[in-house]
Amino acid sequence: MHICIFEDNKVDNFYPLTLSHPVYDLVCGMKTLREKILRYFPNVPQTLFCRKYLEATVKQNNPGIGVNLLEDDNYLFINGRVLIDENFFDLIGKSKAEKVLVKDDVLIAAKVTSASLNKIKASIKGSPEPSDFEGIHSENSYVDTVDYIWDLIKLNGAQIKQDFNLINAPGISEEARLFRSVNLINKDDVIIETGTVIKPGVVIDASNGPIYIGKDVEIYPNSVIEGPVAIGDKTKIKALTNIYENVSIGSVCKIGGEVEETIIMPYTNKQHSGFLGHAYLGSWINIGADTNCSDLKNNYSTINIRMKGKQVDTGLQFLGLIMGDHSKTAINTMFNTGTITGFSCNIFGDGFPDKFIPSFSWGGREHMETYEVSKGIDTAKRVMLRRKVNMTKADEDLFNTIFKITESEREKQ
Repeated sequence: MHICIFEDNKVDNFYPLTLSHPVYDLVCGMKTLREKILRYFPNVPQTLFCRKYLEATVKQNNPGIGVNLLEDDNYLFINGRVLIDENFFDLIGKSKAEKVLVKDDVLIAAKVTSASLNKIKASIKGSPEPSDFEGIHSENSYVDTVDYIWDLIKLNGAQIKQDFNLINAPGISEEARLFRSVNLINKDDVIIETGTVIKPGVVIDASNGPIYIGKDVEIYPNSVIEGPVAIGDKTKIKALTNIYENVSIGSVCKIGGEVEETIIMPYTNKQHSGFLGHAYLGSWINIGADTNCSDLKNNYSTINIRMKGKQVDTGLQFLGLIMGDHSKTAINTMFNTGTITGFSCNIFGDGFPDKFIPSFSWGGREHMETYEVSKGIDTAKRVMLRRKVNMTKADEDLFNTIFKITESEREKQ
């Protein structure tokens, strides 16, 4: 049976990260949502469903995997927002009988055989919906899902712990180099992979949660890391950095200053002083020196966020910056609580900019104008080459498409 992981019509709730990523490729804990699903289906062929304009980059990033195609006879469809666990198998059933799981009228999963597949192929026009599986036995079931981008931030610490417990790796590799004055607290909950170098004066404190440090990581002197924390391969943690609880940092990042309760995707730099908390940063971002991001209102009330033209009460007392891929900030930039910054923005100037910054914006509080897509592409090419990554035609086409689909957001600038 093939596994088909799909997006549904709630992708806008994960804006702006889902401008350039399928929702199932967002990170929570140590893994993407898709990786968490596939962990329970080792060696099972997979198919991915995504929005049409993401198809080329999803194919590019997943060679050999079918995208928006159903070519086998038997499929298990799984919503990419599901936080899967062992209980899922009891809900979907271990027999081969067809079955559909629904939660609040949203398709969670569907087990389908060749008997129904042709009808379903003809019915699906975009995101699979419960109506596409009409005639198959359906049940209402409670399954854990993420419903907004801030759910990923809120659940990150618990997911780090869960993912850590499923790692089959020794605690500290013999091929990692730890200088004599490195201080390990609760060593049993620390994993350090091969090739990593941890320099003098570093404190790694797993008292309140596990700490995972990937391969070829370099941690500069006198930094402090308090778990739960996950750090990806080839990332550099600069001197005097303070990384507090519930932080996930992707591979090939540079991190400095003070970070807590935050998810940072691969190839992003925040390597200077400045505070980042309760935040979500995409890939290929550069945060300028002394950029500070508020995550708590002075009156301690819950934080409202503007998303796709709507005001949403998050119900959270803490929420910071949410920033899309390829965006940049200048030195001394400030962001208010619950600020959304779109794809390929360049933010600078004094004071707090607006709490919703459309994609391809250039400026700050006093003035904001459109950042030409050609200039955004040129900058991205240079940034990517610094990491020995070539921008492809599919990547360029994605820039141009995102520029077009976000045009209405910039009309009021």
